[in-house]
Amino acid sequence: MEFALEFTPDLALVFVTLFVLEVVLGVDNVIFISILAAKLPKEQQAKARNLGLTLAMLMRILLVLFAGWIITLEEDLFAIGDLGFSGRDLILIAGGLFLVYKAVTEIHHKLEGEDDHGSVGGAKATFGSVLAQILALDLVFSLDSVITAVGMTSNLLVIITVVVLSFGLMLFAAKHIFTFVNNHPTVKMLALAFLLLIGVFLVAEGFGIHIDKAFIYGPMAFAILVEGLNLAAAARKRKRMGVAAEPVHLHSGYTPEEEAQAINEPKA
Repeated sequence: MEFALEFTPDLALVFVTLFVLEVVLGVDNVIFISILAAKLPKEQQAKARNLGLTLAMLMRILLVLFAGWIITLEEDLFAIGDLGFSGRDLILIAGGLFLVYKAVTEIHHKLEGEDDHGSVGGAKATFGSVLAQILALDLVFSLDSVITAVGMTSNLLVIITVVVLSFGLMLFAAKHIFTFVNNHPTVKMLALAFLLLIGVFLVAEGFGIHIDKAFIYGPMAFAILVEGLNLAAAARKRKRMGVAAEPVHLHSGYTPEEEAQAINEPKA
């Protein structure tokens, strides 16, 4: 690994490629952070977003500096039959399962109409617990990112510069992404579906099933395009009708008794 910087066309291509990858992973981070931060009181949400992203950047830079050790994580620790498991595999499996669990749990909460400012069992989310969950997923995303980056170039200065620039962009965009995701329930549900898909992808990677990232991010980009068209069409319809925007509610808000009464009432 080296810190020398000699500008060449190949190095410029690596820089741009890494930057795009970091931005994509950064958006995943921001979406996950946005969903978790929304559980906190409003006065703590911005602090959780900014601190979570800053610590993620520092964690990624630290992992880059220990890139030599990170590479050793790809060596098998044990095997089950013909399938070997390295330290990286175990981290990806654990992180993927955690992401699947969180995505499924959040989807369940949204469908059941539970309060955002809480967690499973009605316990209130705390700043520390939210930050710990953010850092746990940051570690998984960072590990995968650093291994990919080290595989593309041995120039640490290039990798660190890309990390700092991409996270600077994410810090600037985090507030807007947070507001947009939390103001549009259908977008939040789509984001949770993406996180579930990424979790499954990470578990598969941990078990040695290598899936081209294009098969993951291609459908995601298409789904985002379709959702964008739906939002634009709905906005134009409201504008023509002169109706104020009304958020989509995924749950009726009625108690079970009220819902049963409504169902049993004779239709007019």
